[in-house]
Amino acid sequence: MQGNRLFAVALALAGWLLPGIGNAATPPASAPSLQVQTAGGAVQGTREGDLLVFKGLPYAAPPVGSLRWQAPQPAMPWQGMRKAEAFGKACMQAPGAALAAGAGDIGPMSEDCLTLNIWTPGTGNARRPVMVWIHGGALVFGAGSQSLYDGQALAARGAVVVSLNYRLGPLGFFDHPALAGTSGGHVNFGLLDQIAALKWVRENIGAFGGDPGNVTVFGESAGGQSVLALFASPKARGLFQRGIVQSAYGIPSSNRAKARTVSIKVASSLGVQGADATAARLRAVPAQRFATAFSGEDMSLAPGFVVGDNVLPQPILETFQQGRQARFPLIIGSNSDEATVATAFGLDPAAVVDRLGAGKVMLKPLYPGVKDASELGRQAIRDLVFTAYAKRIAYLHSRRAPTWRYYFSHVQTGMRPQPPGVGHGGEIAFVMGTGDSCRCLGAPFSAADRAVSRNVGDYWVAFARNGVPTAAGAPAWPKDSARRAQVLEFAEPPIPRPNFMQARLNVMIGALKGIGGYLGKRE
Repeated sequence: MQGNRLFAVALALAGWLLPGIGNAATPPASAPSLQVQTAGGAVQGTREGDLLVFKGLPYAAPPVGSLRWQAPQPAMPWQGMRKAEAFGKACMQAPGAALAAGAGDIGPMSEDCLTLNIWTPGTGNARRPVMVWIHGGALVFGAGSQSLYDGQALAARGAVVVSLNYRLGPLGFFDHPALAGTSGGHVNFGLLDQIAALKWVRENIGAFGGDPGNVTVFGESAGGQSVLALFASPKARGLFQRGIVQSAYGIPSSNRAKARTVSIKVASSLGVQGADATAARLRAVPAQRFATAFSGEDMSLAPGFVVGDNVLPQPILETFQQGRQARFPLIIGSNSDEATVATAFGLDPAAVVDRLGAGKVMLKPLYPGVKDASELGRQAIRDLVFTAYAKRIAYLHSRRAPTWRYYFSHVQTGMRPQPPGVGHGGEIAFVMGTGDSCRCLGAPFSAADRAVSRNVGDYWVAFARNGVPTAAGAPAWPKDSARRAQVLEFAEPPIPRPNFMQARLNVMIGALKGIGGYLGKRE
C-alpha cells in the first residue's frame, strides 16, 4: 500500500511539471592556413596552437523561402577556395536567451544557419575518432559556436570534434495543417538537420583526419535528448557508432495532434489564421517573428520533438522498450541539481510540492532529512525528470548494448558554497575542458576542477575511440546492467556507486511509466 501511495505522489508530481524543457585564442595574422577538399569544394581553415580549425562549413542549403519547413537539401558546391575562418550565423531564436543560459554569446542570427565547425589535430588518413556535439537549449536557443562548446581540449586528446547548428523553435519543429503536402510529411526539421550534418560528416570527415566509421554523437539537455532521438530514428541508421547523453529530460514528446494545436496557436499569435493560413503565407512571415513567438512565458507554445512522422515514428522510451533503437555503446547521466532548469522557466519547486496537498506528506519518505519545501521540490524534480529517466534508458539499453551511467556531483570550486549542487549544464565545461577559456563561467577552474575535467575528458575520448570509457589513474567505470545497477559519481576523485538511489528512483520510474507517451512493462 505504501509503495502504491508513493507511486501516486510521484505521478502527481510529474503532472505539475512544465514541458519542453572557451574562447579559442586568436591565432596571429601570420599563422598558416590549411586547405582541405570537401565534396562541395575546397576550404581553408586556420591553425590554433597545435590544432587545425574549420568554421562555418555549410552542410545543407539555406532553409529559406520555399525550403522553410522542408527536409534539408544538399549545399550548393562552390568554385575556388572557401574561407572557413569564422563561425556561421546562429539559427533564429529569441535574442539574449542563449547568453542568459550561460554558454556564451551566439553572435549574429540568420535563417541561413546550417553550418558546422571542426577541430582536428591534423588532416590526412589518420582515422581519428570523431565526436559530434549537439548543443542544448530546449530546442529554442543555442548554437554550436558558443564558447562553452569549444572543441580544442577534446581535439587535443586526439579526437576530431564537430559542432553544428540546427533549426530551432517553430522553424525547426512545426506541424501546421497548411503545410500538409508541402513538407514531405516531416515535422521534426531540426532533427533532420542533425541527420544531414551526420551525413556530411560521413562523406567528408576523412579529409579532416577523422574516421567516418567511428562517430560518437554527444550532447546536453535538448542535445542529449537529440542523441536519444537519433538512436530511435530509423533515418539516422549507419551515421554513428556510439552516443553520450548528458542531462536528457524525461518529458513526453508531442504527438501529431498536440503539435498541430501548438503550431496553429503559434501561427495565430503571428496573425496567420483561418483562410489566411496557407503554406505560402506562413513561409512569407519573417523568420524573426517565428523565433520570438515562444519566449518562455507561455509554455503552451513550447516546441519539441513530435512523435508520429517518418523521422521519429514512436516515443523514444517506447522505441527503447521494444529494442528498436540503434544498438551501440551508450553513456548516459545527469547532475546533482538539475532543477535549476525548472526555475529558469519560472517553476517554483516549493510550489510544485505545495500543489500536491496531502500528497506532500507521502513524498517526504523518499527524501529523509529534507525538511525545506523548496529543496524537496528541487530534488524531486531532479530525480523524476532527469535521474530516473537516465536510469530507465540505461536499463532498457543495457539489455541490447554496453551501457554506462554517471551522476555528476562535483561543484566548481569557485562557485561554492552556492549552488547546492551541479546545475543543469554545469558539467559541460568539465567535459569540453573550457573551464579556463570560457568567459561565460563565474570563476576559472581550480586545480581540483581541472583534475575532474581531465578525468571526464579522458573517459569521453576513450569511449569515442574504442567504445569503453577509461581514464588514466581513475577508477574503472563498471557497466550498468539490468542485473546490477552501477553509477560512476563524478566527484574528486570519481566514485563507483552500485545501486545508487535505487529505491527512490524505482518509484520515480514507476511514475514515468504512467505518463502519457511512456510505455513499458514493470520489471
